[in-house]
Amino acid sequence: MTALKFETGTVPFNHPSLPSPCKTWYKIAGDLFSSASGRPLVVLHGGPGMAHNYLLSLTGLASKHGIPVIFYDQIGGGLSTHYREKRLDTDFWTSNLFIAELDNLLLHLGIASDFDLLGQSWGGMLAAMFAIRGHPGLNRLILSNSPASMPLMVQSCNQWRSQLPHDIKDALSRHEADQSYDDPEYVSAVEYFYTLHLCRVLPFPKDLTDTLAYVEEDDTVYRTMNGPSEFTVIGSLKHWTIVDQIHKIKNETLLLNAEFDEVNDSCIDPFFSEIDKVKWYKFANASHCTMLEIPHEYNRVVAEFLLR
Repeated sequence: MTALKFETGTVPFNHPSLPSPCKTWYKIAGDLFSSASGRPLVVLHGGPGMAHNYLLSLTGLASKHGIPVIFYDQIGGGLSTHYREKRLDTDFWTSNLFIAELDNLLLHLGIASDFDLLGQSWGGMLAAMFAIRGHPGLNRLILSNSPASMPLMVQSCNQWRSQLPHDIKDALSRHEADQSYDDPEYVSAVEYFYTLHLCRVLPFPKDLTDTLAYVEEDDTVYRTMNGPSEFTVIGSLKHWTIVDQIHKIKNETLLLNAEFDEVNDSCIDPFFSEIDKVKWYKFANASHCTMLEIPHEYNRVVAEFLLR
């Protein structure tokens, strides 16, 4: 059996809003241009401000199904250029900036004429916005664990939060009232929520802890656009919604979420109702990072959609 080919590199990225040219880091699993390869799949990570690591189980799509998979770190996260001086600068960290970065990556890699997208969490929000604008090279779209609006996601997280033990709920409420988000008690309470609704594999897999370590080292993008936690959304995405634009998505679309996902069914419903060519698969006994909890089932569902 031929060993799976890997390639890593950086793409120069210039944008009018950037104080200086930056670099987008990427990793390719598989051969983009082999006659034996399928259409490339570009994977958009969550956050905003996370990194690609927690999605690396999708490499199995390349090794088992011949689908080249492109991971990349969005600027401000992981191994791409950081702009710590832009912390809390909501005019700088915008969806348009990240869409421009994706366009630039596609052109640089020479795949802009024919590709699929998989966005997870925030990455799916970004992928949906990209699809709404329309792109002639985009074929199939996968929105994994992604809400149609941020108010819907906050509502979903609060529903799960209402089921937490009393002492955990009390700690969250007290520290949110005081805005003491860095207090160890608050951090511990948030982590407890994450063990139920972010990733139910304990201890957290290394791919996830590697991602979270990047955010702990630099939370610029996450704090600016999201806030201190998944359910305390006080950043620029607080009122984000594309519910009234979803009907513009014309690509074949697969929607994914899970039984204990912080993105519950109400977050997915608008996509399912408004996209014409759509399929929805809900995983049992899993949560937000489904690809880490049940990677083989997750990859099977994704591959069946991309290859059918």
